[in-house]
Amino acid sequence: MLTGPITSAILGVVLAGAILFLVRRDHLHGPYAVWWFAVAAATFVLGVFPGVVTWLGHATGIVYAPVLPIIVGLSLVLIRLLKLDIDRSRQERRLRRLTQKLAILEQELERLGGRPAEKAEADEESA
Repeated sequence: MLTGPITSAILGVVLAGAILFLVRRDHLHGPYAVWWFAVAAATFVLGVFPGVVTWLGHATGIVYAPVLPIIVGLSLVLIRLLKLDIDRSRQERRLRRLTQKLAILEQELERLGGRPAEKAEADEESA
């Protein structure tokens, strides 16, 4: 019969294996893989050593220690979401700047006597 700690340890090992598979298939890259390996390691450690939660709960002054992993997990999820929003905002800003630079370059090319951008696009589509 599987107990909570055994199930947690198994989930940690399975998660680590899935991460290795995704990294090898080039579906998950460096910094993201490190983040998920840390999650897998924490899951495994809490499964193998369930007393760690009780010890950390008492050390931090939390009366009901089993709530500690939930608080930490939720906090890490919120931090991860914030980082994703920051990265997405940075990408949107870069895309907007690249679009502006492209428009400036097309306008400069047109001014210098090159083919108009619309005509060049139409020629490419018909080819």
